[in-house]
Amino acid sequence: MPTTPKQRVFSALEVAKFCGVVNQTVINWIRAGHLPASTTPGGQFRIYPDDLKTFLDSKGMKVPLEVQNLVEPPVPSILVVEDDMVYNDLLRAQLARVFPDVKIMAAYDGFEAGTLLGRHRPRVVVLDLNLPGVDGLELCRRVKQDEVFENPYVVGITAWTDPEWESRILALGANTFLRKPFEPEVLIESIRTALKR
Repeated sequence: MPTTPKQRVFSALEVAKFCGVVNQTVINWIRAGHLPASTTPGGQFRIYPDDLKTFLDSKGMKVPLEVQNLVEPPVPSILVVEDDMVYNDLLRAQLARVFPDVKIMAAYDGFEAGTLLGRHRPRVVVLDLNLPGVDGLELCRRVKQDEVFENPYVVGITAWTDPEWESRILALGANTFLRKPFEPEVLIESIRTALKR
């Protein structure tokens, strides 16, 4: 008979690390009734993710991504990074029609893209290489080298005809390269594959 997977719970020590306090502080919160917890047969405290999130929110403390994802599983998202607003809108409209259950976001320069990448951890990034501010090559390098971004699938796009752009973006870790203008179906199929990963 199949067993139900156990729900993830946190120890007082894990909560202390999340909050940047000592273990005893968390135990004091629990004993004072500020943080709900259950007790193991051995007397150890266990805190459920939803109780922890409620507590952290009430204290104005940052909710760790691990806790957030346990309470509210993330919606898959796609970030379109393109400085041409009309083209950005067009790409997002096409993707929204094909992927109605996916959150489609827009950034118009590398700095805005960096903020959205850090906040939302999109599964797919459609990345124009010629951007104001931080260019697409540098953004791809950062996204692929820093584990905090969780290795999104990167589709590099550009209208530039220099063949060196393709080899440069792929060398930095991009998964796919498309030269504008490209058929929307090619991009869609690439993203469909990425979302199944």
